Amino acid sequence: MTYIVNEKCIKCKYTDCVEVCPVDCFYEGENMLVIHPDECIDCGVCEAECPVEAIKPDTEPNIEQWLELNRKFAETWPNITTKKPSPADADTYKDESGKFEKYFSQNPGEGD
Repeated sequence: MTYIVNEKCIKCKYTDCVEVCPVDCFYEGENMLVIHPDECIDCGVCEAECPVEAIKPDTEPNIEQWLELNRKFAETWPNITTKKPSPADADTYKDESGKFEKYFSQNPGEGD
């Protein structure tokens, strides 16, 4: 088992999860984070830290698309190991649905 980040993170990008990860398996895109599934040790501490519930175990139904997206972008986006301020408008987007189709960006973030 591993954990993944889903579309709830898009345009919110709270990084509380990054700070508690014992193996630094988060990677930063322009407007979301992903978890490298081969580096995640399945401890689950990050899941409880996400204020928008964007982190889920890969045992959840219909998660395959997110597992592959996390794997793909963890290979190219920079690693992030420290908490950063969330976007100023993050709260505006936290309850919005359909964010992947509207806002997802393949561009990398800044990392640490």
